[in-house]
Amino acid sequence: MIQGLGHITFSVSDMERSVTFYSTLLGVSPIVLGEKTAYFEAGGIWIALNLQADIKRDEIYDSYSHVAFSIKTEDIVQMHDTLSSLQANVISGRSRDPSSEGKSIYVRDPDGHLIEFHTGTLTQRLEHLKKTNPTLIVKESSN
Repeated sequence: MIQGLGHITFSVSDMERSVTFYSTLLGVSPIVLGEKTAYFEAGGIWIALNLQADIKRDEIYDSYSHVAFSIKTEDIVQMHDTLSSLQANVISGRSRDPSSEGKSIYVRDPDGHLIEFHTGTLTQRLEHLKKTNPTLIVKESSN
């Protein structure tokens, strides 16, 4: 039934600040830009920003819920440079074996949303889990 990812929406407290952040982060300009909404398209993914200035944002910093974007291994240094130019809040991710699981960079956007840039694939992760956790039930991906 599911054919793919429709879109990702982030609630933001300051539209101008978030548009600047995501434009630089994604390397694209918004395709829709309004007072309360902005749309981007990056890597075939529709990313929406919706202004919600009046909600609490403290709890988000305790959550591991996140969006992970796939990047090429050779682009990880450039991503570090982009995040540095944004003075982004790069945080430590969970420990992993980059040789079998890929590398990751985790960052919080200006409103605290956790975003990961990951070089690994689902196939790599499944193979790693089969090897390192034999009691875990790991099925083959349906794709």
